[in-house]
Amino acid sequence: MGLVMENQKIQSGGEDEINDSPIEQVRLTIPITDDPTLPTLTFRTWAIGPITCMVLAFVKEFLSYRQNPIRLSTTCIQILLLGLGKLMASTLPSTLLKVPGTNWTFSMNPGPFNIKEHVLLCVLATSGLSVPSSATILTVRKVFYHKYLNFWVGLLLTLTSQMLGYGFAGIFMKFLVNNPYMWYPFTLVDVFFYRSIHEVMKSRPKRGITKFQFFILATVTSFAYAIVPGYFFPSLGALSVVCWLWKDSVIAQLIGSGRNGFGIGSFALDWNAIAAYSGNPLVYPLSTIINMTIGFIFFLYIITPIAYFTNSNNARHFPFSSTRLFDKYGHLYNVSKVVKDTDLTFNSKAYQGYSNLYLSVVYLFALGFEFAAVTASLSHFIAFYGRDAWQQFKQAYVSSNSSNEDVHNRLMKKYKPVPQWWYLAILITAVGLAILSCEAFGDQLQLPYWGILFSCLLILIFVLPLGILQATTGQYISLNLISEMLVGYIYPGKPIANMVFKAYSVTAEDFALGFISELKLAHYMKIAPKSMFVAQIIGTFVSSVVGFATSWWLLSAVEHICDPKNLPKGSPWTCPSMNNAYSTSVVWGVIGPQRMFYPHGLYSKLFYFFFIGLICPLLVWVLSKFFPEKKWIKDINVSNLLGGKLALAVGGATSFLSFMTVGFVYNLVVYRKYKDWWAKYSYVLSNGLDVGVAFLSLLTSLCLGMNDIYGVNWWGLDAEDHCPLAQCPTAPGVSVDGCPAP
Repeated sequence: MGLVMENQKIQSGGEDEINDSPIEQVRLTIPITDDPTLPTLTFRTWAIGPITCMVLAFVKEFLSYRQNPIRLSTTCIQILLLGLGKLMASTLPSTLLKVPGTNWTFSMNPGPFNIKEHVLLCVLATSGLSVPSSATILTVRKVFYHKYLNFWVGLLLTLTSQMLGYGFAGIFMKFLVNNPYMWYPFTLVDVFFYRSIHEVMKSRPKRGITKFQFFILATVTSFAYAIVPGYFFPSLGALSVVCWLWKDSVIAQLIGSGRNGFGIGSFALDWNAIAAYSGNPLVYPLSTIINMTIGFIFFLYIITPIAYFTNSNNARHFPFSSTRLFDKYGHLYNVSKVVKDTDLTFNSKAYQGYSNLYLSVVYLFALGFEFAAVTASLSHFIAFYGRDAWQQFKQAYVSSNSSNEDVHNRLMKKYKPVPQWWYLAILITAVGLAILSCEAFGDQLQLPYWGILFSCLLILIFVLPLGILQATTGQYISLNLISEMLVGYIYPGKPIANMVFKAYSVTAEDFALGFISELKLAHYMKIAPKSMFVAQIIGTFVSSVVGFATSWWLLSAVEHICDPKNLPKGSPWTCPSMNNAYSTSVVWGVIGPQRMFYPHGLYSKLFYFFFIGLICPLLVWVLSKFFPEKKWIKDINVSNLLGGKLALAVGGATSFLSFMTVGFVYNLVVYRKYKDWWAKYSYVLSNGLDVGVAFLSLLTSLCLGMNDIYGVNWWGLDAEDHCPLAQCPTAPGVSVDGCPAP
């Protein structure tokens, strides 16, 4: 799945053109035909799209504050919009209407609801599923630091951080969209699904069922089963057998806990738990599953146990796995003691009189592995794709014709591209308004103007290598850690500034790559780039306003939100993601990397992971050159192997063990032995499972959760794994409430 530049080409009209697509998965999924007469930005698009976007933005933000944040699958939205579109196509009049005062005319019903119109409508509507990062900043500042944030400052932060990404997307569009070797595995899932549900099948085949019928069957089955872990038996998300047998042993529960330990003997029977942190295991290729499994085993069963049981950095004084922060006594860190209440800046004198900040060993090494994953992605890009990317860079600006023409590029020449000045206008405007939000409203965001410019530089450096990684493997390495670390060194002691810088660098990076993948979807579906551009921009604006307003309302309407100690029993408003964001703001913003890591911190050696990540892909590249006959060497992806460990620290071992088990079984059994079935139903099944769980979660949240009904009150109601002692320290002499003496 690399950037293979030596595929077959055909000679046509004096130009080298790739025959069909050089990627097998694309050839099997994407047709090489197009109907440019199909309408896209229709009355139906504008009637349904913005309203659906508003509803989704509200629901997504509303659910993000719950104990178990729910992933709303885009597939269920696609099905809903298909029904609405076909309903309007069958009922609305087709008469031409004239816009008053102009010569413009339009039809409320320009014809049958077509697949291109459906894709564009879904892109506009599902923009509401993007949670604005400013909501996190608002929550952390108001709930945890007890400080006010101006509504307009937060809204401006939301809009500019996202639009900034769209501006940068235009710069790299030729390299990450038009290039046929950038194939985007997860975009193919969407294309396959759109084609499946738009198939015209008048009758069921004599043997088997249609793809759409199979999707409905999978969705109904998933929905029916999800009632059990979603309402009656939430403990199915993490079943830890060892803890049931040894209820009074700290070591036994540490070994068996699927949430806070090694997860030996633990498993999940809840699809939401299986797919929550690593994604849907049915869509990953076997090589990616193997890379992730090797990284998981090395991390959880080799590195962290050695560090923990040898008491490295007093690791046994704290829980083995926790994202919370601790002081030298083994208790939760009291951040208020080291932060000045007047301006939310670091109090060095108070810090020296209190305690250093300590991390659990899993959280600590998760940070280290993420450090390595970031540099590994750059090193992997340079070693395997650097030469080709440089050639593309030179050719793209010398000639308007790409040197990697395939049939899909030729078909897209029928549509006018988005002018570069559109992207530049958005970029310049977003930068200007971002600087305004930081400089014109006092010191609420703490970040000076140069922080915005520095975030733009960071985006410019990382978009291309991370985009290639995502386009060829389906994996993405976040810039969370690198952005937090950089601003922590440059501008220490200011937690809100740290979060704002991360919002402008990470959010903009995410939206740049997300927009590029949407443009690739338009490329595969043969949708005019300008139409996709307009739909994405409008959707982002609507979702930003509604999403931020929803967070503002929730923080005012729900008493003690994000404060588990003061919430009523069974209340879901515990905000785990917000608590994690608060912890990272303390580590990188309040205490800072100088005191936590290098040069004065207890964990200074953790920065060696940057060099490990830089070197390992180069070793793989050298091995691939020395042993070219060993094709499996090129499947070793170090960034995949090392990345995602922070999600492990949050989600626990059970989710990852279950994810890998399903992934291996599906690839080794279904893909290899039933390839025809896999080709027809695999992506449909993966979407059906997600849709069933999403429908059930939304139904129980709105119908029951809003009335303070959270499930049947019994032992299985606990969403944890019934291993309370797994979070106890094991060092002698450390006393923590609720834990037996070591």
